[in-house]
Amino acid sequence: MEPQHSPAAFEQHRAMLLRVAYRMLGSMADAEDMVQEAWLRWARTDREAVEVPAAFLRRVVTRLCLDQLKSARARREDYSGPWLPEPVLDEEPEDDVTLPLMLALERLSPLERAAFLLHDVFGESFENIAGSLGRDAAACRQLATRARRNVQAERARFPVQREEGRQIAEAFFDASRSGDVAGLSTLLADQVSFYSDGGGKRPAVARVLRGRAIVSRALAAIARLTNMGFTGPARPELIQYGFINGLPGFVTQESDGEIQTTALLLEEGRIRAIYVMRNPDKLTGIKARLN
Repeated sequence: MEPQHSPAAFEQHRAMLLRVAYRMLGSMADAEDMVQEAWLRWARTDREAVEVPAAFLRRVVTRLCLDQLKSARARREDYSGPWLPEPVLDEEPEDDVTLPLMLALERLSPLERAAFLLHDVFGESFENIAGSLGRDAAACRQLATRARRNVQAERARFPVQREEGRQIAEAFFDASRSGDVAGLSTLLADQVSFYSDGGGKRPAVARVLRGRAIVSRALAAIARLTNMGFTGPARPELIQYGFINGLPGFVTQESDGEIQTTALLLEEGRIRAIYVMRNPDKLTGIKARLN
């Protein structure tokens, strides 16, 4: 094992730092940039003066992410259509930071977001968080409390078993690709929401759709266009089922030859929200993993 202060010891903490940065920024590409910058700073640091390398590196990444969020927020104000975080595909969810919670975090100030994630998700003490945020511990506690209150409704309340999620995802894939309105209606909750992120790069629904009837009709219309060949030369094909940002879903190759991810928020056996990622800029990580 490498000594804890050696340059190579950074790799022991890379996965943890990447999780922090991704949950702060919602972009794996940006998160990787932040972690790389943290490595450069680690290499230039007097490491023998660092008492706890993991805490030190988490502090560095947090500060880098806070700076990055300023420019990211400006970019998102001009974003075309609904914005979704970059999808991450896993066999099992890593923690309770699911896609709905990540969207809720977007409503918070950068400091609230950092305090909540560092304390509630990664278990940092408020004394340590104070060093990361440049605030005292009491102020950090207040930041986390405000954040928790604002995102409480989006925290996972009903953990979905792997097999149940797979079965509903399979049923949704079949019904949505065939345009089976009746089948879709039985799967969707009354107040279901549909999000589609094309980023202005691929066709996508330009606003969030809400309600079982509206979403069912929209999915049926998309299926008709696809099956008639209006959206590309071939019909979509299933690539893989799995968990996407903590939610059951699947990856498909669409009729235009590009991939797409679909994540499903389930509550009491019904689909409460559908999140479709079509923006090719946000799918490069999924492509690299599948190739």
